[in-house]
Amino acid sequence: MKLPTSFLPLLLLLSSFSFSSSATKTDDFLNCLAKSSDSTTISKLVYTPANSTFDAALTYSINNLRFAQASTPKPLVIVTPTTESQVQNVIYCTKKTGLEMRIRSGGHSYEGFSYVSSLQFIVLDLRNINNVTLDLSTKTAWVDSGATTGELYYYISRATSAYGFPSGLWSNVGVGGILSGGGILTRRTMGEDLFWAIRGGGGGSFGVVVSWRVNLVPVPPIVTVFRVFRTLEEDMTNIFYKWQSVAPVFPNELDIRCNGQVILSNSSTRSDKKTMQMNFESLYLGPASEVLAIMRERLPELGLVREDLFEVSYIQAMVFFSQFPIQAPPEILLDKTISPRPAFKGSSDFFKEPMPIEGLLGLWDYMFQLPDNQAFLQYTPYGGRMNEISATALPFLYRAGYLYMFNFYAVTCPSREKFAEETARMDWVRTVDEYLTPYVTSNPRSAYVNYVNVWMGQNNPTGSTSYAQASQWGKRYFGVNFDKLVVLKTLADPFNLFRHEQSIPVFSSYSDM
Repeated sequence: MKLPTSFLPLLLLLSSFSFSSSATKTDDFLNCLAKSSDSTTISKLVYTPANSTFDAALTYSINNLRFAQASTPKPLVIVTPTTESQVQNVIYCTKKTGLEMRIRSGGHSYEGFSYVSSLQFIVLDLRNINNVTLDLSTKTAWVDSGATTGELYYYISRATSAYGFPSGLWSNVGVGGILSGGGILTRRTMGEDLFWAIRGGGGGSFGVVVSWRVNLVPVPPIVTVFRVFRTLEEDMTNIFYKWQSVAPVFPNELDIRCNGQVILSNSSTRSDKKTMQMNFESLYLGPASEVLAIMRERLPELGLVREDLFEVSYIQAMVFFSQFPIQAPPEILLDKTISPRPAFKGSSDFFKEPMPIEGLLGLWDYMFQLPDNQAFLQYTPYGGRMNEISATALPFLYRAGYLYMFNFYAVTCPSREKFAEETARMDWVRTVDEYLTPYVTSNPRSAYVNYVNVWMGQNNPTGSTSYAQASQWGKRYFGVNFDKLVVLKTLADPFNLFRHEQSIPVFSSYSDM
């Protein structure tokens, strides 16, 4: 695949750019920003290490504390714009001064891509661009990229109880990170190809999304939720083994996801009193009587009873799935700092076949190697609407034909005093990842782009990155869609301004592919 010849002059022009020395880049960036913006307004939205509030502004939405250490590289400047024009000015001044730019919505990057870089960089933090505006006549909502899923849920519920939107489980996750992508343009002006790319092509590769228009989903006045726990002593392994096959073929209205961890229990037969526990967590769009009938027919082994079920409104279900008490007021979803923020290292996979009993038992054995509540397994079932979307309809191709997405992570100990323990935790993640190889997808082994993992490979911090190098991780995230994303990236951002360790690369030469 080759680039159009019209791009050659642009590439040559880029190579002739010269930027100011690193010692003056901060001043150059701030001067540029002041000249291109209302200096009175923009000064209130800029933080540098000279500000007493800089650390608070930086750590405000760092949600993996592995990247909140004193040794973690810090930005030269944090800018928190309130308008689209200010976003444009930040982009312009970043390019002019040759700084790296990181774009932060909710700060949930598994590898800190939205607020950490090995190069001199600034953070464009979208926290102040967070409006949610509903249009019930079209059954849509405009949601800004700096809004959280909690804010999206809350403001929809204030306008209507007849509609909702399926987003993340945690209320403080940024909408921009979930919807993933960029381009300060409308669908019409950016074109259908770029519009395709930004919806699943990963954040930070194509530009900055200011706002998204999403279709609202009808929800009934009453939905049903439950969260039940089963341990090894309660036949957890066999229940989960069956769940793998039945969860993807439940009625579209029913979703049951699973979370596993080691706990201490007096019922354990082990000398250390540890046991594996699986949490079966569900949302059903309908009354409790219906979900109870479905479960008794499809998964009676779970032993669900009426007392396990709670009939609530859709907004209270969202409170429940953000791990708050089910009776908590919806306003709790607006608190961006209330959720726990561990230090962790994780990995993700997709399954097309159920993991056999012997494989599950081996996985539980690895879980027992760490202290209780220090490693977590997360299983997200597929089926339903996912089965109706083709692999190439959007960049994210893991839909039809997959049973579930799997994510696991270990709590880490990123401090000098606990270096040996930190190393052991990271080694454990590598070992479990290798253990899973025979059971997960292959050629390429799949991974979820919103659970980024630098162990799969990285772009070069400076200069170009070859297609072959980027394919190490790009094919795992996007499969057959990776090539199209590279072409679109080269056309939309030939200078590779919007980049990070695993952003979509540009073609570095005519013979790159």
